[in-house]
Amino acid sequence: MSIPEDKKDRFIELFDHYVHSQQPRREFLQNLVKAAGGVTAAAAVLPWLEGTGAEAAMVSPGDNRIEARMESFVVGGAQMSAYVARPKRSGKLPAVIVIHENRGLTPHIQDVARRMALEGFLAVAPDMLAPQGGTPKDRDLARKQLTGVPKKEIATNLMAVSDFARGHANSTGKVGVVGFCWGGGAALNLAVMDPKLGAAVSYYGNAPKKGIDKINAAVLMNYAEDDPKRTKSVKPFAAALKKMGKAGELHFYPGTKHAFNNDARPARYHKAAAALAWKRTVAFFKKNLSASM
Repeated sequence: MSIPEDKKDRFIELFDHYVHSQQPRREFLQNLVKAAGGVTAAAAVLPWLEGTGAEAAMVSPGDNRIEARMESFVVGGAQMSAYVARPKRSGKLPAVIVIHENRGLTPHIQDVARRMALEGFLAVAPDMLAPQGGTPKDRDLARKQLTGVPKKEIATNLMAVSDFARGHANSTGKVGVVGFCWGGGAALNLAVMDPKLGAAVSYYGNAPKKGIDKINAAVLMNYAEDDPKRTKSVKPFAAALKKMGKAGELHFYPGTKHAFNNDARPARYHKAAAALAWKRTVAFFKKNLSASM
């Protein structure tokens, strides 16, 4: 079944509200059935909106060009974990923290970490739900659990991840961060908290309103053209960076909506925009984390 063009925006609007709120799944599905015109039509739309979970990775977990594994470390008594990927070569590398969306450490984010490793970095993708037992398979449960973690605890754990990446045996000590959606906001918050951070890249995350003067990292912002909520926060943030004389780049991608980089979500993924944003992201890290790259 093809998705009716005149209903796509409405379907995406319903899904966007669902994944960024505490709306029960049953209520979302009821609304989707109503908008689609029936249960059968809604069932066809659902995989288009949220993916099937079986999408092929851009870089296979078994790719022989990289080494990737889960690593654990302790933060203030809490057990943290991260998916760590690096190219198979000797020598230390600049580290890039890859922060997941509000569904936890998914196969998609692990794939992003592997892509970053192939670009020549030590990629560290933390599971921010590790203290809660790790990211569950149930996407809604992951969202609910992540929302329930106190902001202070998130901040403490983010700093611990940064310290872990900085002190990793395969790290040069230079650290950057990239985050997507929830992780995009977390990446900018880490830039506020960590004065040693070299570069921060946010993909359509909510921008902080306070502490901007504390940022030492160079900041790159990749945002969708049609994403009013995030635009509302990122424009004043970018303006504040500029006013303070801090390094910041803001790019909007034509024809895109929120989560345009997520190739596991057909409704949102915009191949051309994702490729351009990735090219800018990699170049940004190479410029700001290692003069020799």
